[in-house]
Amino acid sequence: MLKSKGYLKGINLGGWLSQCDYSEDRLNNFMTEPDFEIISSWGFDHVRIPFDYNVIQNEDGSPVEDGYARIDKAISYARKYGLKVVLDLHKTAGFSFDVGEGEKGFFDSEEYQEKFYLIWDEVAKRYGTQTDDIIFELLNEVTDAEFIDSWNRIVKKCMARIRKYAPDMLVIVGSYNNNAADTVQYLDAPYDDKVVYTFHCYEPLKFTHQGAYWTDKIIPEERVAFEESGTTEEYFENLFSTAFEKAAKHGADLYCGEYGMIDIVNADDSLKWFKVIQKVFEKHNVSRCVWTYKEMDFGLSDSRFDGRREELIASI
Repeated sequence: MLKSKGYLKGINLGGWLSQCDYSEDRLNNFMTEPDFEIISSWGFDHVRIPFDYNVIQNEDGSPVEDGYARIDKAISYARKYGLKVVLDLHKTAGFSFDVGEGEKGFFDSEEYQEKFYLIWDEVAKRYGTQTDDIIFELLNEVTDAEFIDSWNRIVKKCMARIRKYAPDMLVIVGSYNNNAADTVQYLDAPYDDKVVYTFHCYEPLKFTHQGAYWTDKIIPEERVAFEESGTTEEYFENLFSTAFEKAAKHGADLYCGEYGMIDIVNADDSLKWFKVIQKVFEKHNVSRCVWTYKEMDFGLSDSRFDGRREELIASI
């Protein structure tokens, strides 16, 4: 489904409507029309737009029209330059993949869950018939294993509400441990034949996130060369194997919604990693979306790839 709709190779617009300070300057100027033109010129076919609930939803659950206007403008720019769109709810009331944001209680709170459903009611009403170039993604990176039963239940209820307004829209659903590939197997069977399973891949983490200051899984001072990282095609085949099996069992598409390399890693080693993972994606027909367009410690437009960007884009 994804490839037939033109979703094969995308890029995330991280740090714009999510993981930001929400200032007018950031929301209005971090991504502008020329950025969409550049992304299209690089050969990408879609953009994934992470957005947070507070950008489009007031405290009482009503819509924030300025937020939707920004999403509308992004969609119009994408269409102008031949790009399709994934609308990704990156944070909802009561939950964020980033524990530092202090969002808690979503999986146990009917009030928070209703706000989540209201978001998707509204998004489905506004964009649910635009199935040629828009896809929905329910929620970014559920974290703890203890949430999976609640999450499967929430997904089912949310899908039923979306289908009232968007019966033909493709909808992306991920599992726990931050959308780890080996947790796709714990998702329920797809709600219908228009559900896509997703996973993220920043493995081996000690390589892709070396120097990261925001996770206790990394020793910030430690450095790892590509040759020391254990990155091989066999490594990714094993890592993704249960996700491949789950998708095949249900006839569902599989989408890697995020993967990428921290800017501490030099261009040579970054390219080696991208080329290996690309071979596995191509072998198994996995559509994907690299993290991320600019800044956020992972930017593909950053200067480290100057002179190597064509080679990089060919490796994604």
